[in-house]
Amino acid sequence: MARNILYFSLPFFLSYFLQTLYGMADLFIIGQFEGAASITAVSIGSQVMHMLTVMIVGLAMGTTVTIAQAVGAEDGLRVRKAIGTTAVLFFAVSIVLAVVLIALRGSITGVMETPLEAASGTQAYLLICFLGIPLITAYNIIASIFRGLGDAKSPMYFVAVACLCNIALDYLFMGAFAMGPAGAAWGTVISQAISVVLTLAYVKSGKAGIALSRQDFRPDLAVLRRILRIGVPISLQDGFIQVAFLVITVIANMRGLTDAAAVGIVEKVISFIFLVPSSMLSTVSALGAQNIGAGKVGRAQQTLRYALAMAVSFGIVVSIVTQYTADGIVGLFTYDAAVIVAGGAYLQGYIFDCIFAGIHFCFSGYFCACGRSEISFLHNVVSIVTARIPLVYLTSIWYPDTLFPMGLATATGSIVSVIICIGAFALLRARGRAAFC
Repeated sequence: MARNILYFSLPFFLSYFLQTLYGMADLFIIGQFEGAASITAVSIGSQVMHMLTVMIVGLAMGTTVTIAQAVGAEDGLRVRKAIGTTAVLFFAVSIVLAVVLIALRGSITGVMETPLEAASGTQAYLLICFLGIPLITAYNIIASIFRGLGDAKSPMYFVAVACLCNIALDYLFMGAFAMGPAGAAWGTVISQAISVVLTLAYVKSGKAGIALSRQDFRPDLAVLRRILRIGVPISLQDGFIQVAFLVITVIANMRGLTDAAAVGIVEKVISFIFLVPSSMLSTVSALGAQNIGAGKVGRAQQTLRYALAMAVSFGIVVSIVTQYTADGIVGLFTYDAAVIVAGGAYLQGYIFDCIFAGIHFCFSGYFCACGRSEISFLHNVVSIVTARIPLVYLTSIWYPDTLFPMGLATATGSIVSVIICIGAFALLRARGRAAFC
């Protein structure tokens, strides 16, 4: 079982790694050519886009689980209906999002308490990325379809090509052309377009094993309801998590440009480190859903146990190592000594969240596989409202000279989530299989 999880989770990890590398590359490269204002603009803009992306991916989890359960049940018709319904749903969602967010980009910059020096760069970054929302959405829903079918490798290959293009374009636009934050945004959008074109060409060639007719693109209401019932709570949950991170960014922005840049860099580093817990969540969701669709609930629970062991072990190791390397990690993204000191302290506190997040990520994946994603939504909302945001705000006031306590405060939200997840798992298991799945 452990070997199967590793084999299946590795493509997830590499895909997430490459997607995360988009934002990290933007931040790293602009740090080589621009100052703290441009770094802040890209970090704030990319956080907004990351929030949007994870909400889209969360909604698409409804597709992954629906397809995976249909594959486990060997129901080809339901697979095709899920794919066609997903395509129509997300096309409409992406267009609406693009129009609304373009109109609100100025307000978003203001709500984020963006420092004045970084405001124009942030708006330029957001405008270009918002125009590319249909492309970002297209890639992520196609990837969710592949993963539901049990193919985690193909999305990895396509995003790898796009990532290489993004890095090359970043150096061209931000280095040679000195376009600043706008150059980072253009690099991201163009590389996403390349990824989508390659993916669609692969599907059209027939090598993906997906054969659809026009009739399949007529939305099936029963399938649509199931996709939304699973996907909406996950999307809202991920949205609330990102809102919490944005609130933390706002708190940091209010402390000045140095702390704003430091927190922006660390958030990118953390998003990279959290790839392992995230890949475990997706692995448990996909494998668990296939086993549940085949009626093998015990095997799905075994998948959860192995994933928990792997995620916690990783979290402990990386937390220890980071205590000795935090300043060096932050120093990869900037030469500003003050930003390095502030960011290193924040990272040393924040990193412990990786241990506890690994636990509730795995449970969330299992709840999604069972079609009980509302539990994941519940524990995340409770943890954000009762612990993460209040404690980060209070520590920012109590400790104005260091970001270390703010970093520690972020982990408290995950501790609350772990407690709720363990309680929900025990309660539902005690009620029997029917109540659980």
